[in-house]
Amino acid sequence: MSRPQTPRKTSKKRGSRPGRGTLFVIAGLLISSAIIRLGLDAGQAIARQSDATTVDEARDSARARPENCAPPPDVAAMLVAFQQRETRLKQREAQLRARIQALSVVDREISEKMAALTGAEEELRTTLALADSAAENDLGQLTSVYENMKPKDAAALFEAMDPRFSAGFLGRMRPEAAAAIMAGLTPQTAYTISAILAGRNADVPKE
Repeated sequence: MSRPQTPRKTSKKRGSRPGRGTLFVIAGLLISSAIIRLGLDAGQAIARQSDATTVDEARDSARARPENCAPPPDVAAMLVAFQQRETRLKQREAQLRARIQALSVVDREISEKMAALTGAEEELRTTLALADSAAENDLGQLTSVYENMKPKDAAALFEAMDPRFSAGFLGRMRPEAAAAIMAGLTPQTAYTISAILAGRNADVPKE
């Protein structure tokens, strides 16, 4: 007859197997978790690197595009037209500025000449006024001299003088002095002087 196996040994072997299985399961889970984490980190790093590469490529493309890509023909023609128009406008503006500057110079010269003419006119008026005043003073003094002369001597001078000048002096004299000189003149001279004086008085406007 075979020996009966003790139940204790059998229970110990059965109890040791589940403990080892649990350890294997836990170790497997830890390893799987580590692998998953490594995979996620690697994926994120790869994604970040890919995004950075895409941004750099886009930036380089944007920088290189204006230099390498030419605008369409119609846009290029419009740009050329705008540039030509801007050039013409700048030329016209420069011409207008030059004309305005020239007109300013001419205006200043005209103003200076007008001021000079005004000054010359004032000087001429002053000179004429002085000349008229001097002539009037001279005539007044000469008339006074003739009045103070003897009527006979004054009549002899007036006889030889042009009748118009004689009439001018006699018209300035006092009536009694003029009458005394007229009395010493010849009838012909006295008549001519009288006619001149009458004609001057006739030209005077009457109210």
